[in-house]
Amino acid sequence: MMAAMAEATPYLELQSVEAWLGPRRVFEDLSLQLRSGEHTVVLGPNGSGKSSLVKLLSRELYPVVKPGSSLRIFGSETVNLWDLRGRIGLVSQDLQAAYAGGVRAADVVLSGFFGSVGIGRSQVATAAQRERVAELMQELGLADLAERPFAQLSDGQRRRLLLARALVHRPRVLVLDEPTNGLDLRAKHQLLAILRNLARAGTTLLLVTHQIEAILPEISRCVLLRHGRVVGDGPTDALLQDGPLSALFDTPLRVCEANGYRQVLPAG
Repeated sequence: MMAAMAEATPYLELQSVEAWLGPRRVFEDLSLQLRSGEHTVVLGPNGSGKSSLVKLLSRELYPVVKPGSSLRIFGSETVNLWDLRGRIGLVSQDLQAAYAGGVRAADVVLSGFFGSVGIGRSQVATAAQRERVAELMQELGLADLAERPFAQLSDGQRRRLLLARALVHRPRVLVLDEPTNGLDLRAKHQLLAILRNLARAGTTLLLVTHQIEAILPEISRCVLLRHGRVVGDGPTDALLQDGPLSALFDTPLRVCEANGYRQVLPAG
């Protein structure tokens, strides 16, 4: 019973959260709980607030302090960023864009230990850290690329490097912000296969996307986000249907399913 309770522990609790990005309010009254052990997709059109939700979780965005509003990560309103990096891994296009082209592939992964973008002169890796980097690069099919500059890699290879970076601390939760954007079919399917293995092995996945075809069969919960508001929250089988998705994207859609994956086609 204790194990079951631990599995249900929220890693993110938002209560009546208001948040702004510069002059734009992205959330006005957002309440949401995300739980450990529950693979979840946050689905919505561009501009719905998906990436802002990731920024709240990664502490790049802070909510407005006001009565009745709270944000808790792993049960605490006070978060140590170093501790957070060890418990939550992040893969995002913003992070990919932050890396200079000349950074060695192995150093991209290694930088996950330091929470940095690349490796500075003052950052000296231990033998155990370098061993972990080599292990992850081998597991993700990147071992032959260790000395290659980031700029010389394909988007699929870069995304797998960022995944390896996110996994260096063996995080409890892996956050994936539009992980398949810009990937060709082979790279997309390679990445999805790796993510399925992680989900089966016990890493909690939070997938944030507008791409229905990127939603893994292992993902059991779906949160629909539109204009900064939760407009649907429930089992994927119930929400990834013609009606809810047509309303979410404001266009008639028909959902097709095969082997646990879904595609959407224009209705009519």
